[in-house]
Amino acid sequence: METKVKNEVKPYMNPYLAGFLLGIVLLITFFITGRGLGASGAIKSTVITVVGKASPATAESNHFFAEYLKGSPLKSWLVFEVIGMLLGGFLSGFLSNRLTLRVDKGPGIKIRTRLIFAVLGGMLFGIGSQLGRGCTSGAALSGMAVFSTAGFLTMMGIFGTGYVIAYFFRKLWL
Repeated sequence: METKVKNEVKPYMNPYLAGFLLGIVLLITFFITGRGLGASGAIKSTVITVVGKASPATAESNHFFAEYLKGSPLKSWLVFEVIGMLLGGFLSGFLSNRLTLRVDKGPGIKIRTRLIFAVLGGMLFGIGSQLGRGCTSGAALSGMAVFSTAGFLTMMGIFGTGYVIAYFFRKLWL
C-alpha cells in the first residue's frame, strides 16, 4: 500500500516579528541610501523608460521626462527594490508551499468581478500615489519612521478610508 505525503503549508510568520524585521530593513535603507522605502518611483522609472524608447521626441520635449532620462531611469535603486520584493514574495511562497494560482474572494462575488475591483483599486491607488507624490510605503512607513506628521496622517487616512470603504463592499465578502 502506497501512502502519499502531502506537502504541508507552513504557517505565516509572526506579525510582530515581521513588523520588527520590516523596521530593521527600513533602518538599514535609511542608513545606506539616506531615504526610506518606496515603490512608486520604480514604476515611474519604468514608464519613463518605455516612453523614452517608444517616443523619444515626446519624452525629450517633456521637462519632467527629460530630467529622468539624463541617466538610465532603470538604474534607480527603487527598481531593484521592487524586483527584490517580487522575487522575495515568490521565494517565500515557494518555501512555505503557498505558491499557487488562485483568486481569493468571498462567496457573494464572481472571480471576474473580484479581478475588476482589484484592478480598479490598484489603479486608483497608483494614481493617488502620484498625486500624493509617493506611495504608501514612502509616505506612511518611511514618514512615520522619522516622526513626520504627514506620515502619521497618511497612515490614518489609508486605514480610515479602507475601513469606511470596506463597510460598503462587505456584502461581497460575506
